[in-house]
Amino acid sequence: MKCHVCGSKLKHLVTDLPFKASDTTIAILKDLPVIQCENCGEYLLDDPVMIRVEEILKKVNAVAELEIIRYAA
Repeated sequence: MKCHVCGSKLKHLVTDLPFKASDTTIAILKDLPVIQCENCGEYLLDDPVMIRVEEILKKVNAVAELEIIRYAA
């Protein structure tokens, strides 16, 4: 699989990523499986992972400024 930004090789890895859960809340998802470019760092999420991320973000406490959540498939 090739990166759509730079054309380099993509690799599967696990990382931590921030997501904006609401206007005032950031959620950091830990141990998130991604497909990332070895060259430019661009990343993709598989459809099942993105569906799970959306489910997790719907449950984030909107009053909190920052929430750290471990991703569990």
